[in-house]
Amino acid sequence: MSWQPALTGSVILGALALLLTGKGAPDVVLLGAVLVLLIAGVITPAEALEGFSNTGMITVAALFVVAAGLRETGGVTLLANLLLGRPRTDRGALLRLVPPVLAGSAFLNNTTIVAALMPAVNDWARRSGVPSSKLLLPLSYAAILGGVVSLIGTSTNLVVAGLVDDRLADTPGLHALSMFEPTSVGLPIALVGGAIMVLLAPVLLPDRRPAVSLADDPRRFTMELVVPAASRLAGRSIEEAGLRSLPGAYLMELVRGDEVKPAVEPTERLMAGDRLIFAGDVEAMVDLQRTPGLEVATNQVFKLEGERHERVLVEAVVSERNRIVGQTIREGNFRTVYKAAVIAVARAGARIRSRIGDIALQPGDVLLLEAHPDFVKEQRARVDFYLVSPIPGATPPRSDRTWLGLAVLGFMVALSTFEVLPTVTSALLAAAATIVLRCCTVKDARRSMEWPVLIAIGASFGLGNALRASGLDQLIASGISALGTGSPLAGLAATYVLTVVITEMITNNAAAVLAFPLGIALAQQLGVSPMPFVMAVMVGASASFLTPIGYQTNLMVYGPGGYKMADYLRFGLPITLATGALALWLIPIFWPF
Repeated sequence: MSWQPALTGSVILGALALLLTGKGAPDVVLLGAVLVLLIAGVITPAEALEGFSNTGMITVAALFVVAAGLRETGGVTLLANLLLGRPRTDRGALLRLVPPVLAGSAFLNNTTIVAALMPAVNDWARRSGVPSSKLLLPLSYAAILGGVVSLIGTSTNLVVAGLVDDRLADTPGLHALSMFEPTSVGLPIALVGGAIMVLLAPVLLPDRRPAVSLADDPRRFTMELVVPAASRLAGRSIEEAGLRSLPGAYLMELVRGDEVKPAVEPTERLMAGDRLIFAGDVEAMVDLQRTPGLEVATNQVFKLEGERHERVLVEAVVSERNRIVGQTIREGNFRTVYKAAVIAVARAGARIRSRIGDIALQPGDVLLLEAHPDFVKEQRARVDFYLVSPIPGATPPRSDRTWLGLAVLGFMVALSTFEVLPTVTSALLAAAATIVLRCCTVKDARRSMEWPVLIAIGASFGLGNALRASGLDQLIASGISALGTGSPLAGLAATYVLTVVITEMITNNAAAVLAFPLGIALAQQLGVSPMPFVMAVMVGASASFLTPIGYQTNLMVYGPGGYKMADYLRFGLPITLATGALALWLIPIFWPF
């Protein structure tokens, strides 16, 4: 029916327009578009909901749980520090981020890499003072570009390899694809694309940090941390340990035995037993107490009942009726009286140059406490504190399980890379192991789910099904393929452009499946080798840089990066043009017509 392609095209263009102008959240817009096409009868309920049982979406959901385990154990911070260091500028951060992601994505599933690194990059960006909006889209694009380098870098390449195997018997000129078949074209594309990102991202990507943040909080907490025996930070300088130029916090002094150093040089090397006094806002204090290699100096946290990961962090304002006002925290036996441990204190913006236990409490002092969840309910009914407020999502780190969390990640990557198990099975197994090994709780796992991302991914498959069910895909294919009937190079360009257009509108794997037979048919029509057209489909299906819906990693960073559709167009256009030009130049050289 002629109205179906027209309606489908109008709905998809309308959805893209809403995303472009930022008029709606991507999950709502995409789900709404699918609903319109379902009501109109363009797609069936099964086709509309197919994406929500897709292995790619389920893989992403499982990876959110693995990432939660890394975050709760402190593995995210450790991973960020080990891989990314301490950049001084936006471009310096990109130079540290892009090369390892390009290299890793050539051999590891790029969706896995993005899901694992997203929380690390967010944490690293906050600590480095670099806007995460300058880094998350380059993270996705670098993973996409790296995936083109080898046959196992992305599922798209494996899909194309499978399509080639299916056609070997009846298509002269085809040969099975080897592990490094795409490298001749994929490596130059990855290098050039990476260079463009490092060069242009600081200019073309927005700074989407809020105008007012927790870093502007006038309260200045004082927190004391200690370098424990066998700490990984012992022997490192303050700068090497990442404790200099912290966002929202600064190191006031270092106490070593009886010696107090009020002005700590960045070259000062840490020793086991050093006590570090920090001042900063509440977010910085939460981050600091999760830093691998440091522990809260007060031993009171280890005397509380129950395991640390079962506790919460709470802000409490001391009232004049508090029973230990005027006494120090140690003299008043705060832990015994309130069954909570004080880990930081703020007093009207003033600097408190004392150890936590030696601070004499005054009315109005704001305490950052580690306590059992029941503390909040109990103290709200009493007069000892004016205000008692839990800090959402802030729990003491499970630092004793840091390496377990990293081991689960490594095991999952190995299982997927060496094809011991399918990627989705590896991810589900890793998610289960994360919970069983107590790297995070079931509650943490549920809270880690980025439902808008998952809904947007699932809905994008519904739009892809509508494109095929309405026949709009064939109309697009016929129109673009007609441009390539004059010469082999024109035909190659038409195949590449067709694949890119389709992958921007639906998904990379669906685009590969749709464009592959069209490319083969065009090669046969021109009487040339089909291999250049196979490679054009392989590269073009991954070259999704203009919209968030063409590649699931682009959708994964859409919300967390605070992006708009225009950001993808502005930043992705130079990469798309360079990638296309390079592909169309190199493919005929390595795979002649």
